[in-house]
This record gives sequence, structure tokens and C-alpha cells, in this order.
Amino acid sequence: MKAINRIEVVLAEKQVSGKWLANEIGRTENTVSRWCANKVQPSLENLLEIAEVLEVDIRELIRPTKL
Repeated sequence: MKAINRIEVVLAEKQVSGKWLANEIGRTENTVSRWCANKVQPSLENLLEIAEVLEVDIRELIRPTKL
């Protein structure tokens, strides 16, 4: 599957784990792991919550369609 989100990359840049993110946003580690692997995509609401917790612009969590 094509990578759509950059959650895993941003977590690495912020030096935090998927487990930490899961705890912060009240989701399971499995759910966050599937988002990081791009197996499933988070909803826009979840992306907003992730962006707030990681203190990044939501656009940093999504791969651009045009370079």
C-alpha cells in the first residue's frame, strides 16, 4: 500500500513512540501501529488530535501529492 501519512516519520522526529501517542490520544497501540504502517488511515478528526498532541501542523502528517 502506498504511504499516505507521515505519522511514523513525525514520531521519530519528535523522538516519541507510538505507544506514547496511543496513550495521549486514547487509542490502542495496535491502531496507532496500523496508522504508522499506512495499513489504515486515521480520520481527519484523529489527524487533528495527533497534530495537536505532537505540536505540528496537520499538513506535516500527510504526504504531499505534488512536489
